[in-house]
Amino acid sequence: MASIGLPLNEQEIDMNTVTVSSKYQVVIPKEIREAVGIVPGQKLGVVAVGKQLKVVQLRGIEELRGFCKGMDTTIERDSHRF
Repeated sequence: MASIGLPLNEQEIDMNTVTVSSKYQVVIPKEIREAVGIVPGQKLGVVAVGKQLKVVQLRGIEELRGFCKGMDTTIERDSHRF
């Protein structure tokens, strides 16, 4: 385990090394899974950014309900547009 100390949800977690299997699979270390709340069967997105991979948790539309609650949605319109 490398000691880089990446900030994750206001905690620091050491960077782990994983090995790519012959089927191109990797295991997300338990420490990371628990810290970010990954559960079996959950979908993750993988994005290539240059030579780096970014893994993001995909959320269902149900989890987005109400996330804009309280947002000011008023806009000023031009006087010639109605």
